[in-house]
Amino acid sequence: VRPASGVLQGKHAMDEFEDHQSGLASPAEAAQAITPSDSLALPRVTRAIYVGGTGNLRVMMRSGDVASFAGVQAGMVYPLRVAQVMATGTTATGLVGLR
Repeated sequence: VRPASGVLQGKHAMDEFEDHQSGLASPAEAAQAITPSDSLALPRVTRAIYVGGTGNLRVMMRSGDVASFAGVQAGMVYPLRVAQVMATGTTATGLVGLR
């Protein structure tokens, strides 16, 4: 069994599912902190967004559509394929992009 990528200092977690193809319904395999920006896209499109602090979320979807989500709740994961999280209109905090 190959070690999971990104494992440090020779400590490896066995991944019994590494040979399985992942899809949109699969669990997330990576995460990125999101800093909302009106000018910069995310480095990678998300599979979902975790919200750490309640507020509003304004995003550009993978399709290019811009959408606003009022009252997103803390501690929730929203299955959104997002290319950009806008600073203007976003008050939710602790955002993490899952992919």
